[in-house]
Amino acid sequence: MVEVVAEECTSCGICADVCPVEAISLDGGVALIDQDECTQCLVCLDECPVEAISEG
Repeated sequence: MVEVVAEECTSCGICADVCPVEAISLDGGVALIDQDECTQCLVCLDECPVEAISEG
């Protein structure tokens, strides 16, 4: 499962922009990943500039 560490997220939106299945949205300054839509491709993990996304 790919998860966002809310305390680390800066709400830059890069993860949402690069997600090929549009499974990421921003809500209240934090990225949210729709686990039903996420394909675990890990593009967001690689692109997050503050490493706020983890695989776990």
